[in-house]
Amino acid sequence: MSGTEAAPVEKVLVTDLDGTLLGGDEESRHRLRRALDRHRDITVVYATGRNLASVRTLLNADLYVPWPQWIIADVGASVIDTKDMSHAEPLETVLRTGWPGEHRVRQALHRFPELVYQDTVAQEGRCSYYLTAGRPSDEITAAVAALGCSWTHSAERYFDVLPPRAGKGQALRELMRRLHWPRAALLVAGDSLNDLSLFRLGAHGVVVGNAEPALVAQVSGDPLVHRPALDGAAAVLDALERLSWVRSPRRVVIGYHRPPWQRYDGRWRPPASPNGILPTLVSALGTDAGELDAVWAAATTEDASTAATVPPGLPLTLLPLPPDQWAGYFHRACKETLWPALTSQAHLIRHDPAAWADYEAVNTAFARHVSSHAEYGGTVWLHDYNLWLVPALLRQHRPDLTVGLFHHTPFPDPWTFQRLPMADQLRASLAQLDWAGFHTVGFARNFRGLLAGTAVRMPRIGVHPLGIDRKAVAILARVRADAASGTDGGESGDEKTILSVERLDYAKAPVHKIKALGELLNLYPALRGRVHYRLVCPPPEKGIRAYDTTRAELEEAIAELNGYWRRHGWKPVEYITSTLPFEEVVDHYLAADIFWVTSLADGMNLTAQEYVTAHMATGRSGVLVLSRYAGAADYVKDHALLTDPHSPRDLVDKLHAALAMTPAQRRAHTVRLAGLLAAPAPAEWARTIIAAIDQGSHRPSPPAQS
Repeated sequence: MSGTEAAPVEKVLVTDLDGTLLGGDEESRHRLRRALDRHRDITVVYATGRNLASVRTLLNADLYVPWPQWIIADVGASVIDTKDMSHAEPLETVLRTGWPGEHRVRQALHRFPELVYQDTVAQEGRCSYYLTAGRPSDEITAAVAALGCSWTHSAERYFDVLPPRAGKGQALRELMRRLHWPRAALLVAGDSLNDLSLFRLGAHGVVVGNAEPALVAQVSGDPLVHRPALDGAAAVLDALERLSWVRSPRRVVIGYHRPPWQRYDGRWRPPASPNGILPTLVSALGTDAGELDAVWAAATTEDASTAATVPPGLPLTLLPLPPDQWAGYFHRACKETLWPALTSQAHLIRHDPAAWADYEAVNTAFARHVSSHAEYGGTVWLHDYNLWLVPALLRQHRPDLTVGLFHHTPFPDPWTFQRLPMADQLRASLAQLDWAGFHTVGFARNFRGLLAGTAVRMPRIGVHPLGIDRKAVAILARVRADAASGTDGGESGDEKTILSVERLDYAKAPVHKIKALGELLNLYPALRGRVHYRLVCPPPEKGIRAYDTTRAELEEAIAELNGYWRRHGWKPVEYITSTLPFEEVVDHYLAADIFWVTSLADGMNLTAQEYVTAHMATGRSGVLVLSRYAGAADYVKDHALLTDPHSPRDLVDKLHAALAMTPAQRRAHTVRLAGLLAAPAPAEWARTIIAAIDQGSHRPSPPAQS
């Protein structure tokens, strides 16, 4: 231990275990645990008469015990750093100076029959006895003094012989000195006389309601010591709230695997686009946080100290995860196991037991994190397949909560879902939802079919298509159009621009598009040199291998097509692999005559809505060629050119039909689509979802305080 190197902390809770942290009713202990989980800036220190082995057993067996950073054990004779459960030897050397050893102490006190050595208690650097005769006699204390030792007496039955410089207060003082903890940063909590030395340090204190009267008498009149009429954990939580060290839990907890803002080069940055799940929930929290009383729970691979620093004004709480666990959870289990099933590509499912163990571990940690921030009887709004195991975990440990989950992705038919090796486990968890939401009736029907005949009760189901912030897109489109001199889309001459904006994913069928474009140029020679396809397709997060084959096939197909048809400075495909600022994406929307979406399966597809909105706002004509398997297809029906990416010929025919449309036809097409894609604005959509989850819930009354 290098005490001088430790960073200062803001808050430290030093608490006894038996009778204090472990005292009171189970619900109070659970509430205290959740509060400490919410506030990771509070360092927890145990100050206990137990030895290390006993504390480790407790940590493994008791779900409601918060994890400490330090353990002061053996009534202050031992100090343990829980990073590696190692004894802080420099501290213990100071605390145990003058200890004559167990043998000498027991030999000297053997003549007192009222002292019964605690053989069943493992001890280090101290000797613990039961005292059968009330208070220790003068002869006993004199014998201890002759050994050069100190002693404590508590609960009128426990007598501990300690090294002369040992004790809970003395050990804490050494920790304070070495870790630079100011007294004002400490709250000490106890229930017996062997905790008295903690209260002699001049820090904030709380004596629990079930404390022994002798301790209460000793601290009476100390203005820094709080004495609520609450037992155990309830009293500790009350003191934390009085000091404003903890916040109240929220009525609504939004759970998503990612935070809404991302960190780049050590700085938080907001979403680039105004649309999608991240900015949608940011807008809801930003405008209605007070009304919603909500907090966003997300995961991060940053360390705990960095995770505690969140963007100002955003109610966000982060769960730190080890990077290797995140890789197993997200890069492998989510993307290689679950995503193929969601996109109806069951032949691509890859199951790795180790990665699935990471998925289970992250969902367990996430459920605990969400639970710690949710008030009793509150609402939890989860998002997407990344958290599919959380509903069952919350139902088991927090049955008071109303839990909903919205799927932004497609939801597969029951037969495809059952191809997952862990289908039964997932289905059992999804059956514990109170509410499940989807973009389309078809996705909802698949979900209902999956649970039919298997669920204890069918969750309520809602269909709520997500829209875009049309006003923001329209304003930006007009600004960018003015800056571009107001050209009417397309490029110079008769050349037509076809555009796709999508992440690299086999579900978006990018290779299908390249092959269809090649066939188009084969069938219609007049289009050679007059058609330009711009594919904006940035790569996925580093570490995701699920799309490596797609990337290689796409690059090969583009190189082959461009190599075959390139001439006189023209090539058919422009491939953009960088993530563009949203302003540049809008520039590409405005320059495109045709927007081409060929998803094999898709949620709503917000880029299609953005393209139509940008063209409508600037009076431009454009054509949307949309996969019939995208969620948006349910709402535009035959008013868009719907295409089937599984049919190479249909891809060619629909793209050719779009290129053949006259300017008047394209303009009428845009106007029709703009009216059909008028889903609710994101903030309104979010409020509607929360109301739908809450509908029909029967909130229980809060449990009575002890």
